[in-house]
Formats: sequence, structure tokens, C-alpha cells
Amino acid sequence: MERESGGIRDVYIVDGSRTPFIKANCGPGPFSASDLAVAAGRALLLRQPIEPSSIDEVILGCVMPAPEEANIARVAALRLGCGKTVPAWTVQRNCASGMQAVVSAADDIAIGRAEIVLAGGTEAMSRAPLLFDVPFVAWLAAFTKSRGLGKAAAITKFRPAMLSPVISLLRGLTDPTVGLSMGQTAEILAERFSITRNEMDAFAHESHSKVIAGRLAGHFNEIETIYSPTSKFYSLDDGAREDSSMEALAKLKPVFDKPFGLVSAGNSAQVTDGAVMLLLASRDAVEKYHLPAICKVKETRWAGVDPAQMGLGPVHSMAELLKANSLKAQDIDYWEINEAFAAQVLAVLKAWPDRDYAKSELGLDEPFESIPQNRLNVDGGAVAIGHPVGASGARLILHLAKTLERNGARRGVASLCIGGGQGGATLLERD
Repeated sequence: MERESGGIRDVYIVDGSRTPFIKANCGPGPFSASDLAVAAGRALLLRQPIEPSSIDEVILGCVMPAPEEANIARVAALRLGCGKTVPAWTVQRNCASGMQAVVSAADDIAIGRAEIVLAGGTEAMSRAPLLFDVPFVAWLAAFTKSRGLGKAAAITKFRPAMLSPVISLLRGLTDPTVGLSMGQTAEILAERFSITRNEMDAFAHESHSKVIAGRLAGHFNEIETIYSPTSKFYSLDDGAREDSSMEALAKLKPVFDKPFGLVSAGNSAQVTDGAVMLLLASRDAVEKYHLPAICKVKETRWAGVDPAQMGLGPVHSMAELLKANSLKAQDIDYWEINEAFAAQVLAVLKAWPDRDYAKSELGLDEPFESIPQNRLNVDGGAVAIGHPVGASGARLILHLAKTLERNGARRGVASLCIGGGQGGATLLERD
């Protein structure tokens, strides 16, 4: 069924699944990014009344696929049995890659290019590779080309320092244009908005408490148990701590601005592995295959901000989203804002209702109403759950959809900041 505006069709979230988010410890985790995507997708597809080959396309967000996972969406699609005729493509928008995949799927359905799309995100951050830097690569190339005595001469030019590894995960979490790590940008926001260490730790502690409470209440039924090759199983997000306390958090030292900073490992998102998959469909497909329909994907807005203050991206993208849909903050029943850092979300909450910020940064005459704390991240967020960067945007959308359905609520907004200085926000709505 088409909307009246330009023939754009309604797009529905039919269902979704995700793996547990597994905290990265020392060394590679038990699953590759494609393993995780397949685990989430297989559980989702097995309970549908359609064959995987009925899907029109597969879209995945992923920031750091392994070399053997080039176009990881296609790898996952084939492993899921979608068949060789189902196209698949991968998107990368840093932390919002999973959201971009879902939005791209919704766009294709809305304009009639597809009827059913499998979309989501995956990331195995623990498997981010160690790399050689340019000097060693240049030396190796010269050594390989040389012949005879030239090889001996090339050997004399080798320096042990050339073997110093490049930690791709750390390099990827540093903005190349401003030379700041994501944690350092959070420190900037903490200073700008006078956010204290105690406020950050209190936010982090509450995130853990919410996850544990949500788990006990059965609010994470989108998680599917997965099994490693060694028969170890994972059924819960293992970063959430029942023993989280303000005292323990206060003992952690700053990580990004030693020794005087405020952002610690305890009030930052955890480095994790995980995948999320959602099935989206047109109204025609929902009716034809008798599919459930949790909610509609109404619209998404993206915004650019100063890369040095990238955590403010949600303020700008959410403002654009609400303005475009003639909505006020009080029209939104639930909010999911990715917890990249406690300081970052707290900065968003302070900037959102600030009159001066609204006028100077958003071009608004009046600010938005404050976001109610009891409507924000009601089951916790990335500080406790983790932030596998390619998957988090899809997780926010999936859990928000489930929250709206569970509470019989009408509207929700999922938003996140994006490394490089962007923000994304998606509006979900139930009839």
C-alpha cells in the first residue's frame, strides 16, 4: 500500500534477531564477523514462512571485515542459503553502519525496488588485525624486487623498528582529520558541558542496572544463543555486570587524558563482537506472506558536526528528524541513544533543551523539551552491552521496535553519534 506523498510505500520491520554481544578480551574472539552475521540471520530466517531465496537483497553494515570477508554481506547471504541470485552489498558509515544498512533496505522497499530485505550489521572487533606500516611494506616490496647482490643491499636497509605493528582498532577509533581518539572527543564534551566524573559513573552504573533488570524482565528476547567451535555457548551480553557499583567505577583511572581526564573504561562503551539482523518488508509482502509487522520505519535524518565534538551528532540528527515530521520531543514515547561514552550521552541530554545551543547550533527559536530519563535507553545501552561498531545502529533500531511493541507505544527515535563528526536518527512508528 502506498502513502499519498509521491507514491512512497510503507516499510515494516517484520522481525529481528541478534547474537549476544561478547566482550573482547585478550586475543581474537571465537567468531568471525561473518560467523556472527550468519548466526543472527539463521535464527531469524528459520522462523519465517518464506524461503531465504525469496529475499530480494541482503545489506550489512561492517567497519572492519576480515580480508577473507570482502563484501561480507554477500558472504553471509550465501552462507544463509539465500542463493546465488540474491544480490548483497556492504555499507560502512563508521558507528552507524548497521543503521545505514537498515535505512538503505527501507529506502529500496519504499521506492518499490524490493519487497523483502534482510539487513543489519556485524563486527568482530576482537579480530581487528595488526598491520605493518608503510616503511616495512616499502622495504618488503624493494626486497622482493631485488635480485642477486641487490637483495643483500636491501637487507642492510632493514630496521627492526619497521616491524612495529599498527593496531588497526586503535587507528580506526582515531579521527584522522583532527588527530583525536573518540575518547578524547568525549573529554572535550565533558569540559564543554561541565560534566563531572561522578555523573559519568552514575550513568554507567545505571546502564548496567538497567540491562540486568531488563534481562530479568525478559526484555532481551531478540538475543539468540550461539555456539563456538569448542562447544562453548553464549546466551547473554557478557559485559553487563551485576556487581557494578559506584565505588568500583570510581577506582578506574582515566584512559584518554592521563592523568587528569574523566573518561574511564568503566564509563565508556565496551569493545565487543556481535551481529544484528532485521527482516524488512513492504505492506504487499506482509499481506502476501502473512508476516508479522512490529512497526514502520518512517524516516531517517543524518547530520554533520565538528569531528572534535562528534558525540553531539544525535542532537543535530534528532532535531532534523523531529522538524521534518512536525514532532515535539513529547510526541516520542521511547528513545534509544547509543552510549558511546557516558559523557557523550550526558552532553546530548544537556544540549538538547539548551536555549543558547538551539539558537546558535540548531538555528531554532525555541529548544526541545528535555528527554525523560525513564524513556531513554530503558534497558540500558552500550556502556553495559557493548558497541560492536558495525552492528550497534541495527541493535538500537531492533530493540526500540521491540520496546514499542511490548509497551503498546506509538513512536520511538533511535540515534547515535558517528566517528568523523556525524549523527544519525531514525523514527519508528506503530499504527
